[in-house]
Amino acid sequence: MKKKVIVLGGGISKERLISLETAKSVCGVLKKNKKYRTIFAEPDENFIKKIKNFKPDVIFNALHGQFGEDGYIQTILESQKVNYTHSGVLSSSIAMDKEISKKIFIRNKILTPKYIKYNFEENNIISIVQKKLKFPVVIKPINEGSSVNVYICTKKNLIKNLKKLKFYNEILIEEFIPGREIQVAIMGNKKLGAIELKPKRKFYDYKAKYSVKAKTKHIIPVALEKKYLKKIMDIAFKAHKLIGCRGVTRSDFKYYKKKFYLLEINTQPGMTKLSLVPEIAKFRGINFANLIEWILNDASKNR
Repeated sequence: MKKKVIVLGGGISKERLISLETAKSVCGVLKKNKKYRTIFAEPDENFIKKIKNFKPDVIFNALHGQFGEDGYIQTILESQKVNYTHSGVLSSSIAMDKEISKKIFIRNKILTPKYIKYNFEENNIISIVQKKLKFPVVIKPINEGSSVNVYICTKKNLIKNLKKLKFYNEILIEEFIPGREIQVAIMGNKKLGAIELKPKRKFYDYKAKYSVKAKTKHIIPVALEKKYLKKIMDIAFKAHKLIGCRGVTRSDFKYYKKKFYLLEINTQPGMTKLSLVPEIAKFRGINFANLIEWILNDASKNR
């Protein structure tokens, strides 16, 4: 009997288009596999009805960003008692909240950039930043992914860029760490591997991640001494376990002066043509079809 799979994609976040690309890739590979009967669904008003009618064995959560990887959709799926991929309610919400996850990293001696939380009520923010962090700084929403609305700011353009994020209740202002961009994939209890990124842009922002025209260079294997490669993999694995993640995660690091700074952990990494986890998996001998199948089997096993 074929295993029934709903691939859940789209959604209402700013990462809707990337989610649709991930869903398209996942649907494409599953529909070629005779073991699965696959349909696509949006998390709309008909979604619960579709679950009840189709009765899936597992839901592949291909949503990204708010509502998709922050615990909300996971809560709905839990209420329907259906298997779903990636992390659960609590770990998803923790990982998505950059301040809470940072506090966990700091408490457990994982190096992460210093930060302050800003709620747009403080008038002398420039002097506060100079005193606590120093320029340049990075400003970002607390609960967005894919480097959405992330800016590197100097003293001159901080206020101007802060105004662009006024529609958020609060944001993080974080010290800017120069150095190398390295990302690590964890697959269950396996330290899958690392990849280095050399963006042509200022940093690995939304366009650098998803636009072919951005010409970001992907380097694998990463040119690190064995002991340093082991160290960054160990940190990513530790963060994965601390937050209680399951399935596949990707941790984003900056490597500067022989120190690794963990920026964030992504509980639902992309599965598009330019996505990093499939590239790391391929380097480790796991093709895309096998990666997706592993994620589905892991979801069934974890309930």
